[in-house]
Amino acid sequence: MSAVALPGDPPGGRRAVAVWGIGVCVYFVAVIFRTSLGVAGLDAVERFDVGASALSTFSILQLLVYAGMQIPVGLLVDRLGTKKVLTIGVVLFTVGQLGFAFSPSYGMALASRALLGCGDAMTFISVLRLGSRWFPARRGPMVAQLAGLAGMAGNLVSTLVLARLLHGLGWTTAFAGSALAGVVVLVLLLLFLKDHPEGHEPEPFPHQGAAYVRRQIAASWREPGTRLGLWVHFTTQFPAMVFLLLWGLPFLVQAQGLSRASAGELLTLVVLSNMLVGLVYGQVVARHHAARLPLALGTVGATALMWAAVLAYPGEHAPMWLLVMLCAVLGACGPASMLGFDFARPANPPERQGTASGITNMGGFVASMTTLFAVGVLLDATGDDYTVAFSSVFVLQALGVSQILRLRKRAARRERERLVASRVETVHVPA
Repeated sequence: MSAVALPGDPPGGRRAVAVWGIGVCVYFVAVIFRTSLGVAGLDAVERFDVGASALSTFSILQLLVYAGMQIPVGLLVDRLGTKKVLTIGVVLFTVGQLGFAFSPSYGMALASRALLGCGDAMTFISVLRLGSRWFPARRGPMVAQLAGLAGMAGNLVSTLVLARLLHGLGWTTAFAGSALAGVVVLVLLLLFLKDHPEGHEPEPFPHQGAAYVRRQIAASWREPGTRLGLWVHFTTQFPAMVFLLLWGLPFLVQAQGLSRASAGELLTLVVLSNMLVGLVYGQVVARHHAARLPLALGTVGATALMWAAVLAYPGEHAPMWLLVMLCAVLGACGPASMLGFDFARPANPPERQGTASGITNMGGFVASMTTLFAVGVLLDATGDDYTVAFSSVFVLQALGVSQILRLRKRAARRERERLVASRVETVHVPA
């Protein structure tokens, strides 16, 4: 299915790249802060004297706030525009990271991660909206994958740079120093970011009371493409998110007997694989729209196969080549989750893009939050049996795949109807 030019498409170009790039920088910093706990999990256990369940609560609370904020943020982006929402987000996640640096107690650290999650929640949907306002619709899949690629670059910074700062300079200096990046992107945002190019102002919004909010959410949810996007995001994102955000390093060190240095290299491999696969998936979907579902389901199948091979390996530890394969396949989870937005985007008109993206983005973070909690509880209940704990991955994958298969035909039929309508509209637009 080839992309078509739609009425009112933005022109794109260098100016679009520059403005959108500022938004991407904000998201890049947000991901550094979001994933910073992933390289500090063992340090947090010592600093706050907590067990596996309490440690997982850091990430669960952060993701709970993130997921809970998605629909409100989508509505805010549709109403206020990208710049205002991103500004609020930067302030919140920077204060949260700074508070985490100086937290003297577990409770204050939890509050700081919640604040960070609130600010982080405002970034990705805003960047997606910025891309749709500055680039033609046919560039949507590639723009979304590139935004995800920038996020993984932030994860790479956490893995390579923040981890070294943490062990070289200590907890407070490393986290407080990283918070300065938030100040830098805030200045860039305030000085240079614009919501849309000249001549492409959005339609003025009517008064937005509670009834309007309900209509926006209901209209987005009624679209099968929105729901399919949510379940694609739910099913594909969480295995890598859980691995990178918290449990990957403890699993590799405690269950697989690797050194922290070797475990860090494998986490880096996940990020590098994600960046490479993201470029491939973006190009494939931009050229062949029908490849979205096969790519998503193929990623889920490959992930399940590799986890099963590692967890069921008969030896005391899985061999390094198998762990390398696992991490390489986990790298495809992030790009596959971006495909969820490629189902939701064409299913909704421009005035609902933020809301639909918020609904879609909830999927993977709800799944990640659930798995983080399940792994922590199972580890405590089984005496750190990672095989049992990580088996929870398969339960959520089975749930997600069942919903994807249930919705796929309805979403495809509805998308064809909207495409035909847009082509008719294009034909009747005066030259």
